[in-house]
Amino acid sequence: MKNATTAGYAPVNGLEMYYEIYGKGSLPLVLIHGGGSTIETTFGTMLPFLSGYGKLIAVELQAHGRTADRDTPESFEQDADDVAALLKHLKIKKANFFGFSNGGTTSMQIAIRYPGLVNKIINLSGAYRRDGFIDGFFDGFTGATLNSMPEPLQAAFLKVTPDKSRLQAMFERDVARMVNFKDIPDDLIRSIKAPALIMVSDQDVMPAEHAVKLSRLIPGGRLAVLPGAHGSCIGEMGMVTKGSRLPELTAALIEEFLNG
Repeated sequence: MKNATTAGYAPVNGLEMYYEIYGKGSLPLVLIHGGGSTIETTFGTMLPFLSGYGKLIAVELQAHGRTADRDTPESFEQDADDVAALLKHLKIKKANFFGFSNGGTTSMQIAIRYPGLVNKIINLSGAYRRDGFIDGFFDGFTGATLNSMPEPLQAAFLKVTPDKSRLQAMFERDVARMVNFKDIPDDLIRSIKAPALIMVSDQDVMPAEHAVKLSRLIPGGRLAVLPGAHGSCIGEMGMVTKGSRLPELTAALIEEFLNG
């Protein structure tokens, strides 16, 4: 993938929010990373495969990557507000959204809170209820320390923001958000007006059964279940089996949904 055509910071709700823009087009696809991640760790593998779509806007949310923290807890609702404010700053009135993991949950909050802004959403592995995670998922946050964070995610953060204190702050924000994760009521999920592609891997942290339920609650919901573990279908953190065409297949499914 060529370098971003535009990269910079925007004043967003008390943040200087980092974003990158690739390509051109009238209806951009906004890429929203997962927890603890940067643009590169979530979408680095996928960006070349999505380049045929047109304009891509990749963001880094509060405390993540190159975007600084602020004196408020992280929440999916606030992330949705921040992304919406960024698009307003960029003078974009409508977009598609592709979120992975926590970014998938954020994409649903954008569709709930800003229906006029959303054309379509893709939610990969983003749960909407606490029981939408595998058994024991929340146990891992009890007493979690920075050493619990995958080393590739730590290294990626420090590569773009070489400040260990900011890495620690981001980790604590993410842990607190997951410990305090609140269910999104079914009625709010049903209120999503945009067509939605719910994607999940068959060995994901979000069971496929939850993805099925979610896809049926959204009036325009569609479902895709792919083989692999959490993030493997997009080559998250650059980890993809040699010779695998799964990220390319995932990109083709996304483009087919967006162009359909």
